[in-house]
Amino acid sequence: MISLAGKAALITGGSRGIGAAAVKLFAQAGADVVFNYHRSKEAAAQVEQEARKHGTRIESLKADLGKMADAKKLVDFTRERLGRIDILVANAGIWNEKDAPIEKMTEREWDEMIQINLKSVYSVIHFVAPHMIAQKSGKIVAISSTAGQRGEALHTHYGASKGAIISFVKGLASELGRYNILVNCVAPGWVDTDMSASVLRTKNGLKAAILPIALKRVGTAEEIAGPILFAASDLATFITGEVINVNGGSVLCG
Repeated sequence: MISLAGKAALITGGSRGIGAAAVKLFAQAGADVVFNYHRSKEAAAQVEQEARKHGTRIESLKADLGKMADAKKLVDFTRERLGRIDILVANAGIWNEKDAPIEKMTEREWDEMIQINLKSVYSVIHFVAPHMIAQKSGKIVAISSTAGQRGEALHTHYGASKGAIISFVKGLASELGRYNILVNCVAPGWVDTDMSASVLRTKNGLKAAILPIALKRVGTAEEIAGPILFAASDLATFITGEVINVNGGSVLCG
């Protein structure tokens, strides 16, 4: 088992799906964790309860990371509670099941996607980076998607937001490497979470989703949390600026 004993981690979007799985796995690995949630205090409380079984400190805070003030509040809260931030997992994001052809996509749909999926990553890194620079160490893992590499028809705003995260990670890796801050990206394919349930829990939707996947199944949130943990651990001390694809063989790119 990878050990994060003594490490302080901030995980965004930790009340459900991949984020919740990461909170629990990081706690199991020995990390103290703060995570944010956007809407469901009850879901966040459930994640806290499960993660605390491993004996580490687990805290949550409501924050809308599309707002700079909320991002600062979350980072300040994490430092207050944990004393420092060794690891940041920028996971918060949305996907809209409704098709959005470019000629019909509204300004509101575009702005919402970019604000939640991209600005939330920028905002929290903006406030975490000075602390990691001061301590001359840190691991940042941002969550992208296969859609960020191949695009996604009828969901081009989603693909654009996730593709931008990949470019952002590569630029940050070059910029922050001198401070021993490693910045990487985990890019999942289809994962069985609440966010994708509208597609994957229908017979036709599931069939279409698994067609290009070499393993002929979708992933679980826990199967994405594992590579996130690896990227945040001392097993990945010479990896930065990389995209770790976790998609069952659906997008075969380096």
